[in-house]
Amino acid sequence: MRRSSIRGKRSRAALALSIAAATTAVALTAISLASARSDGRPTSEALGTSAPSSLANRLALARLATAKYATNLGRAKAEGYGVITRMIPSMGWHYMNPKVTGFDVRKPAILVYLRRGGLWQLGALEWVFPKMPTKPPIQGARYGVFGAACHYVDGTVVFADAESKCAQTSPETGAKFNFWHPPLVTLHIWLWYPNPSGLYSGTNPLVAPFDKG
Repeated sequence: MRRSSIRGKRSRAALALSIAAATTAVALTAISLASARSDGRPTSEALGTSAPSSLANRLALARLATAKYATNLGRAKAEGYGVITRMIPSMGWHYMNPKVTGFDVRKPAILVYLRRGGLWQLGALEWVFPKMPTKPPIQGARYGVFGAACHYVDGTVVFADAESKCAQTSPETGAKFNFWHPPLVTLHIWLWYPNPSGLYSGTNPLVAPFDKG
């Protein structure tokens, strides 16, 4: 058997193990958060609708809804997700579906992927808001920020405080201009990769090995 075949099998095995680890970590985190109320009773929230559901159940529904994308970037692209950033250190490559609006834990606006060689793995789900939500869309939500920026069709990004300052092609790669946005509030949920910094942390120290793709 050739070395390339062995390496390929090892990579796929490692990927399967990391997804299994993520499943366990997220389940344990969900159970812990779902029971974390001052009065000791389980919490419940809306699913993006009026139906009450525990945090653990909401995360389980999110995993079921996004499992099809876990190691299949091609499917995500086919269903409307397009690249908006290249690898952001300790975070990932961002793919956005412009047709997804509002907050529904089963329909993330952005999928955050990790890449190692030719393999892609979903790491986190993400939503963005024009301002801080008055009510957390999910229990325990923590937010980040992303500055005003020009995005290009190949995922390159240039920060600029006005669309008029966006070049029509990327200064880095020459790719065509895609869109500009003002400063945004971000919400990550690390549902597909364990994160010691927390389920909602914007960055993940365990992702550092993927920074160079």
